[in-house]
Amino acid sequence: MADLYGRNFLKELDFTCGEWTQMLDLAAELKAAKKQGREQRRLVGRNIALIFEKTSTRTRCAFEVAVHDQGGHTTFLDPIASQIGHKESMPDTARVLGRMFDGIEYRGFEQSRVEELAEYAGVPVWNGLTNEWHPTQMLSDQLTIREFVDHPLHETAVAYIGDARYNMGNSWLVASALMGMDVRIIAPEAFQPCAEVRESAEKLAADTGARITITDEIDAVEGVDVVATDVWVSMGEPKEVWAERIAALRGYQVNADLMARTGKAHSLAMHCLPAFHDLGTEVGRQVYELTGMDALEITHEVFEQNAEVIFTEAENRMHTIKAIVVATVGERS
Repeated sequence: MADLYGRNFLKELDFTCGEWTQMLDLAAELKAAKKQGREQRRLVGRNIALIFEKTSTRTRCAFEVAVHDQGGHTTFLDPIASQIGHKESMPDTARVLGRMFDGIEYRGFEQSRVEELAEYAGVPVWNGLTNEWHPTQMLSDQLTIREFVDHPLHETAVAYIGDARYNMGNSWLVASALMGMDVRIIAPEAFQPCAEVRESAEKLAADTGARITITDEIDAVEGVDVVATDVWVSMGEPKEVWAERIAALRGYQVNADLMARTGKAHSLAMHCLPAFHDLGTEVGRQVYELTGMDALEITHEVFEQNAEVIFTEAENRMHTIKAIVVATVGERS
């Protein structure tokens, strides 16, 4: 087994298939231990800094509960509560926090910021989300697939559909290639991963035997075990951007017709949340006023039919993040 102690967790490309599998296995064991009441605390005395330049529900809660379960302590830093980028540079922040904490989580904007943090901190740094990558989410998603699909990851076909230009599209493509999966990215050409990310995935596939398809054809979902998607719009973006993007992606909604096109009665729909599947959010209501659509990337019907999968996926953020922290800064057994 690889020794992951002291390692950063910045993007999927930094790991081998064996190392990634090791973290999935550890997450599964830690999940079982928690549910059976036999969890052993390996973070006693560990102090963890949580830097959030973007708001969060699941990532923040997952880190705080995971570290608490294991006997450690967390300190939450948001843009208002810290001087990062205002009065103190990222290298200076990293060198300060690295002398006080055993590990640092970062959720924010450009990947270069978390890479710079890791360069200077001197302690493990974990990527809770950047514009380009979302590796903690992909560990959670693949753990969920292992729990709900009755064959191993390398025999599993997945489709990521919708806006695939950024962190979730990149991470689904690369993490699936890393694990030797049949991965299909289905999106309009302007919404597909960039050439650099594609090339990285293809290099992995050459070693792992993964099958990669990148297309704008909806029928590419035929035969997949899992259909995954993510939000199309974000709060704070101008409505002009919403209208243009929704018009481009409208035919890529995960709905009953699309799920039927898989040809499999038990294909799963997955979503990393938040999801605009009804009018229960401010964004959802604004989109309805703009377009008349009562759901965006996934319909309420499909969301509720797959609620057990989707909310297990959310729960698994905590178990997989716990595995990352335990593996990289936990007491060594």
